[in-house]
Amino acid sequence: MLATLLPFLIACTAVAAVPGQSTALIIRQSIRGGKRAGFATVLGNESGVFVWGCAAAFGFTALLAASEIAYDGMRVVGACVLVWFAVQSFRSARRMKQDEAAEETDELGGDARTKGPLWSYRAGLLTNLANPKAAIFAMSFLPQFVPAHAPKLPTMVLLAATWAVYEVFYYSLYVWCVQRLRAFFSRREVRRRMEQISGTVMLGLAVRMVVENS
Repeated sequence: MLATLLPFLIACTAVAAVPGQSTALIIRQSIRGGKRAGFATVLGNESGVFVWGCAAAFGFTALLAASEIAYDGMRVVGACVLVWFAVQSFRSARRMKQDEAAEETDELGGDARTKGPLWSYRAGLLTNLANPKAAIFAMSFLPQFVPAHAPKLPTMVLLAATWAVYEVFYYSLYVWCVQRLRAFFSRREVRRRMEQISGTVMLGLAVRMVVENS
């Protein structure tokens, strides 16, 4: 198992380094709500990673992969979640331009700071769980690192936990970097531009999720 760990962590790093909706959301929440919101989003996302890893271990993701209706349904749900975040970002950017007092508010009654870490945690969890590609990837990724003579189920659960914990530390670097540049990101014009960029990225990811083949 120890001989498997290093290659597994290298692979986890390569996976996490690929930009996606999780990365975009973590950066967005870190800018809007600060360190607590950023870390809460990371924990929510990695809770989703662990859930999909356990689902892969128990064979549930194989059922998802085999059902075209279920897979396509999850793709639509995931795309809707991303569109929802995109709309929030665009509306927040518009209000910042129109109203000086809008810096600390958003369409649903407050930004990540006023909603608290629990809201950010749920956002990270929902974004991950609504992504069927995350489920299918876990099913194909984890078995590659199960040693030949190791019990499959407990080993895959252990790998899923290791994957999630490792990514907590990895994505925390994003949160830390945003906080180091806090003075820059606190400027109204910068925040407005970042909201626009975030909305565009989220919208693009939603479109890609819908149009890509499974």
